[in-house]
Amino acid sequence: MRFQTLSLPDNELWPAALELYHEAFPDVKGRKPDRIIEGMFGEGQGLLHALIDEESGGVQAIAFAAVLSGAKVLLIDYLAVRIASRGQGLGRKLVEEIKREAARRHLDGLLIEVEAEETEENRARIRFWQACGFESTDYVHKYIWVPEPYRAMTLSLDPDRPLPEDGKRLFKWITGFHERAFRKR
Repeated sequence: MRFQTLSLPDNELWPAALELYHEAFPDVKGRKPDRIIEGMFGEGQGLLHALIDEESGGVQAIAFAAVLSGAKVLLIDYLAVRIASRGQGLGRKLVEEIKREAARRHLDGLLIEVEAEETEENRARIRFWQACGFESTDYVHKYIWVPEPYRAMTLSLDPDRPLPEDGKRLFKWITGFHERAFRKR
């Protein structure tokens, strides 16, 4: 598998990434509209990370992410693995590559938000992120625009510069990211 990061959409990887995004998140209510994702790149806010099968050239896993404004933190907004390729460790491999890329950019850590409702699917997602080294915060955030509550999870890259444990502070960063993504779109 080859790892690639784009800071601007292109004509090859970008369409394949969107197709995989739609496959992994088929319910339009569960994903950002394509125009919002594309707009993040137009502002220089977005990054596309991808694992590409070197034999077939097919995109097997993607993550849409952004370096947060005012923090040296990479927020992973969406991570998806092609349905036919799940269970092969590609999600973890992608997270490992993203960690290396974030360290190369001299960032302090990674941040994600996970649904906090007590369902088996949500617990499985949290276990995945914990297996990748993320730690959960206690604070549960409730957005006004979606019904599900969320919890932040962090992964510090440097023990001398740990990410905050205060979930409210982390959600100020996350909310700022979402507000910026949806502004004027």
